[in-house]
Amino acid sequence: MKLFLRFLGLLLATTVTLTATACSGGNDTRKEVVQTDASRAKQTEDTTYDEGTIIKEASNFFGKSTEAVAKVVEKVFSDLGRPNAYIAGEELSAAVVAGLRYGDGDLHHKLLGEERVFWAGPSVGFDLGANGAKTFVLVYNLYDLDDIYQRFPGVEGSFYFVGGVGVNYQQSGDIILAPIRLGVGLRAGANVGYLHYTKDRKLLPF
Repeated sequence: MKLFLRFLGLLLATTVTLTATACSGGNDTRKEVVQTDASRAKQTEDTTYDEGTIIKEASNFFGKSTEAVAKVVEKVFSDLGRPNAYIAGEELSAAVVAGLRYGDGDLHHKLLGEERVFWAGPSVGFDLGANGAKTFVLVYNLYDLDDIYQRFPGVEGSFYFVGGVGVNYQQSGDIILAPIRLGVGLRAGANVGYLHYTKDRKLLPF
């Protein structure tokens, strides 16, 4: 119990700045996402997805073509360039201030094909209840499908929100993830902490 309370306190402390940003109208903040020149050099037409394709896939996945989806995708491309994979899936989350998030989806890699993935992790938001959401994740610098199966911490201050669509960045080593959420599944502070991607569904997110 003491360990849980300590963990909860750390999550809440980390969330204050992020939540204030999200509630201020959606402008992005400074980030420490690392995208090296070598990584960008590998982003070629044959090995990565172009912006138009991702906007089309994301809009179709969310069930409608929205200007907000396009703006968020454009922001990610401006920051990180072209992804070489993406995940289209669904997730459930519940919270009493601090909460949990579970999801699963299909990983589409430009060169390596498709694979089913699962994820879980702690989430933080000043709310009470549960929700479900579609999630579209842009994936960068993934050159082996097995490398997705690890914990990805959220990058502090990377939350960007416009028109009901939000994205934040997660990074482990050179691999960067940009989960995009729409509407009801979006919660300020989501993914403060980490998400753990696995081959099979896990009940314990830690």
